[in-house]
Amino acid sequence: MSGGGSLGRVAFASFIGTAIEFYDFYIYGTAAALVLGGVFFPGFSEAAGTLAAFATFAVAFFARPLGGVLFGHFGDRVGRKAMLVLSLLIMGVATFLIGLLPGFAAIGITAPALLVLLRFLQGLGLGGEWGGAVLLATEHATESRRGLYSSFPQMGPAAGFLLANGLFLVLTLLLSEEKFASWGWRVPFLFSLALVVVGLYVRISISETPVFRRALETRTRARVPFWDMLRAYPGVLVLSSGAISLTYVLFYTITTFSLAYGTSELGMSSSTLLYCTMISVAVMGVAVPVFAALSDRVGRRRLCLAGAGLAGLWAFPLFWLLDTGEPLLVALAFTVGMLAFAVIYGPMGAYLPELYGTRLRYSGAAVSYNLGGVFGGALAPTIATQLMAWAGGSWAVSAYILFMAALSFLCLLLLSETYLTDLSELREEERRVLAEEGESAPGEVL
Repeated sequence: MSGGGSLGRVAFASFIGTAIEFYDFYIYGTAAALVLGGVFFPGFSEAAGTLAAFATFAVAFFARPLGGVLFGHFGDRVGRKAMLVLSLLIMGVATFLIGLLPGFAAIGITAPALLVLLRFLQGLGLGGEWGGAVLLATEHATESRRGLYSSFPQMGPAAGFLLANGLFLVLTLLLSEEKFASWGWRVPFLFSLALVVVGLYVRISISETPVFRRALETRTRARVPFWDMLRAYPGVLVLSSGAISLTYVLFYTITTFSLAYGTSELGMSSSTLLYCTMISVAVMGVAVPVFAALSDRVGRRRLCLAGAGLAGLWAFPLFWLLDTGEPLLVALAFTVGMLAFAVIYGPMGAYLPELYGTRLRYSGAAVSYNLGGVFGGALAPTIATQLMAWAGGSWAVSAYILFMAALSFLCLLLLSETYLTDLSELREEERRVLAEEGESAPGEVL
């Protein structure tokens, strides 16, 4: 390959776009935990305002599967590259506008209503991002290195999180609480515009994936990819969504709920908690490509099962250490939790696309990834907050993590191994759908 199809350029394009989109997505979660409740829901108590902010946080997760369906449809019909450019543009514009949005004090109920709309658009953009980015990497890579190259977009969340929280950390240290609440929180949202311009420049310069180009040449694209995917892979969709849901629970319990819990219940400073989360996410970012590459040798499913097991074992120690309020122990709690995340998340970049055939791969990978976000991420901070209030202690949140780890483990047990799969092969599930429609399969390969 050369030019726009070189693996180095493709890897960077898949990484930089995902990093920018997750930066946009994460700054909202941090702002929701720290300040959005007071800006957009001032009539609520502090706890109720935080819950309301987390509710708007959840809106994007419900939009993500819709984005997966929408972008998956055109990604499987038109191509991966065009959808990646469009998803980045939608996310960037929505994020920038959140930074300009007046608060409740200025425009009343219109402020939270617009906030919900822009958060929905963020979710829509991110819903199309991940599936296209991992397909960009995996469909360019050789069979023996799919796990490794799929890790580049998988490192995007860590890079985006570190950039987002690093910027918030600097702002909280430099500004007074009044200035931060007044205008400082807007800076990360406005800064997104510059990042999006860079990301668009990189993505426009890459080429379409060879696997999809081959599908175009042989005219094997699905007419309605989402509908065909539901018919061909109903079990795989449910199980893969359930399998990846644990990663969302781990990530958002540690990075979003714990930030609010640590400041309001444990009396820890937000800067200390941001340091702890940034350390754990940095370790996770390094671990993701290691476990992704390892999955090329030992298999995706085996590593994911190990990650789910580690998450279950760490569910209670996570909060035992967090409840001490000691920064070193909190950092340790978060780091081990993020390592469990990495063991699952690293292989998932290749695992989810490999579970689906080329005709339906964008739709299948995107919808399962984002549907897992609904199961695990959309309500994780809210569920954790409610469980804490109901039980009067963190043990209930630990039990929730343990339950989700068991659910993920069971789903993985029922899925097949895929790391030796030929991505160009027309799957038996898709042949059955074609036969039901009275169409003949186009040979053994696409």
